[in-house]
Amino acid sequence: MNGKMRNDGLYTQETYDIIGAAIEVQKVLGTGFQEPIYQEALALEFNARNIPFEREKELTINYKGIELNKKYYADFVCFGKIILELKTVDHIIDEHYSQVLNYLNITKYRLGLIINFGEIPLTTKRVIL
Repeated sequence: MNGKMRNDGLYTQETYDIIGAAIEVQKVLGTGFQEPIYQEALALEFNARNIPFEREKELTINYKGIELNKKYYADFVCFGKIILELKTVDHIIDEHYSQVLNYLNITKYRLGLIINFGEIPLTTKRVIL
């Protein structure tokens, strides 16, 4: 697993705002729903909190200057610079970090957040490129 997982102060306020919205969603919905339910609720919470976001943001992949047909879709891009990947699993695993690292490499963004609604309390991990 390449990349660093640490809290170095990168986008601290934005991260705090995003996680606060996610905590509210889990507080209201609890656990047990599929990812699209949390994604929809989180979009509503982001709107209520004036957190700028793009939902299911298409990420293009280039190979030697040629755009590939295969696309990735990040659950959210918040504040125009933070990748947000939602999960509803028992625990976050290395493949989830790898997925976010791929998104960061594609976009050249520096911060990704993995938010897992499948655990109580809500689990969040920062992935920094």
